[in-house]
Amino acid sequence: MSLIHPAREVHSLSDEAYAQIRSMIISCQLRPGSVISESDLMERLDMGRTPIREALRNLANEKLIEVYPRRGMFVAGVDVKDLASISEVRGNLEILAAGHAAERSTDADRAIFAQLIKEIDSIKGEPKMEKLINLDQRIHHSIYAATHNDFLVSTLDQYYAHALRIWFMALDRIEDLEDAIIEHRAMLQSILDGDKKAAERAMREHIEGFETTIRKSL
Repeated sequence: MSLIHPAREVHSLSDEAYAQIRSMIISCQLRPGSVISESDLMERLDMGRTPIREALRNLANEKLIEVYPRRGMFVAGVDVKDLASISEVRGNLEILAAGHAAERSTDADRAIFAQLIKEIDSIKGEPKMEKLINLDQRIHHSIYAATHNDFLVSTLDQYYAHALRIWFMALDRIEDLEDAIIEHRAMLQSILDGDKKAAERAMREHIEGFETTIRKSL
């Protein structure tokens, strides 16, 4: 599964390494607490040491990697106690983003939201987990982008990544994932309608529901 940073274009080997390693960390292909081996990543990604090191440095700045002098680098741990802090930040900033998106969306943004609503409406039966997670990611990042505030986009993406890691840890115990994705429809429709208060309310309910679901699962 590709989980590429939407605010960061892949235009160099270090960016490509960053995107791939970040995706592996978020999806728990690189398990929390596991040792980071530069040589293993060089072989796995078929890249030299320089782009790998630069990528790891950037991921450490995002707190996805922990660096300990004389001990090495490790994938940052996942602590359910962090969920409340992450949800607190997201609960404020994502609500702000939903309101801004309702007010600032361009025709291009609205076309994307309309397409996302069609995808939500087409969900039937038991779609693949990967498809649902990918759709959730695109919904949130499309809302972030519609704020047209690069600083807000970058900050929200960082906290979304940490929330998504916790989600992956609990994935096999989460029920009704399909319903959690479908509930985005009302939020997207509110943004399309330019209804700031409704968009903010829908986002608040979504974030609170996410935290409750994860807590039950963990």
